[in-house]
Amino acid sequence: MNPQSKPLWRRFVVFLVPLMASNILQALSGTVNSIYIGQLIGVEALAATATFFPIMFFLMSFIIGLSAGSTVLIGQAWGARNVDKVKQVTGTTLAATLVLGLLVAIFGGFFAEGIMTVLGAPENIRELAVGYARIVLIGMPGFFMFLVVTSVLRGVGDTITPLFSLIMSMVVSLLVTPALILGWFGLPQLGVDAAAWAMIAGFLTVLIFLFVYMRARNMPLAPDRVLLGAMLKPDFKLLGLILKLGVPAGLQMVISSIAGIVVIGLVNRFGSDATAAYGALGQVMSYVQFPAMSIGIAASIFGAQAIGAGQMHQLSAITRTALGLNLVITGGLIVLAYLFSQHLVALFITDPEVIELTETLLHVVLWSILCFGWSVVFSGMMRASGTVYAPMVLSLACILCIELPGAILLSQTSLGLTGIWIAYAASFTMMLVLQASWYQFVWKKKKIVALI
Repeated sequence: MNPQSKPLWRRFVVFLVPLMASNILQALSGTVNSIYIGQLIGVEALAATATFFPIMFFLMSFIIGLSAGSTVLIGQAWGARNVDKVKQVTGTTLAATLVLGLLVAIFGGFFAEGIMTVLGAPENIRELAVGYARIVLIGMPGFFMFLVVTSVLRGVGDTITPLFSLIMSMVVSLLVTPALILGWFGLPQLGVDAAAWAMIAGFLTVLIFLFVYMRARNMPLAPDRVLLGAMLKPDFKLLGLILKLGVPAGLQMVISSIAGIVVIGLVNRFGSDATAAYGALGQVMSYVQFPAMSIGIAASIFGAQAIGAGQMHQLSAITRTALGLNLVITGGLIVLAYLFSQHLVALFITDPEVIELTETLLHVVLWSILCFGWSVVFSGMMRASGTVYAPMVLSLACILCIELPGAILLSQTSLGLTGIWIAYAASFTMMLVLQASWYQFVWKKKKIVALI
């Protein structure tokens, strides 16, 4: 049977399930490391890794933006069955990624201590946080390449290969982290730095595997003369289009990460227990948030491929399908997380007082991820057509006018930490209202055309 003859929801699910599994596994890899650190080392070590998270997000922002821009073009070129154009976009993106990764490694390696000081990392965990941050930052070129390669594979409809890659990365992490914490097999005991080295070992293993595997299978994006030529001699006109599409998404993530840095600064004022609660809360939320984001990514890729193939009539159906899947999948996960919140939090933290604090904060914000997921669907569909500025402005308005000032003001009231997460929930809710309104009353009235 021709895959295009299957019902849209079924094709969507076939594509979405490996994508969701990949994102969940990626989160699970970080979760396992957090469990190892929290249980084998302690709350202070967990707080040290949590302090670095906003910086990690900040440094990834433009890479994710590049990936978003290139994925739109790759999806449209793939929909039009223009394989050479797909490879040119991919090679140009990888060249820009490598350059940016090297700059981050150099800058981060030298200024890790200053970064942690600016963040206001509590004195009792600062040295741990600096050591962990420096190792991760130096490994950024490979990690950035890993992010882009898995992203562009999804642009051509392949969610299976990234899934296998992340399984491999997780297995490596499961083995390397405890081995370096406990000193198995005669290895040195590295403490919290073990998680950083495990991350590097994981993505390096995957990159080597992907190079060999894609060449052996002669896959569309296997490294060949066209792709490597595009890396060595990037098409700057094409790079300009990628940046035009990707920079707004990257800028949005930069602003989000800056807001996250401000938030972690606010959280750190409440002490290392609050910082540990922040880290554990982020881990639990990621299992709900990543599937919601996966649905938005899938909708954007399906939309880009439909535009490339000239099938504009499918765009509304793709949007409806994605919205329904978000209700069922994300909504179901939210219910489960509420029911088992205490057990989930206890995976990361052993201190009863910190467990209670984290569970309280989780209950405040968890429901709003459903709104976040719906807003991601609307913005993803608009980005699939090259409409990138309106979704960015609407999201930034929510972050800068609701989330950030709300977190600052409410944290200074009797609500304390709870006020920070109330601000997050309010921001997610307004984001849905604004993105849905722009989609319905502005974007749907535009003429949609392919970009390449």
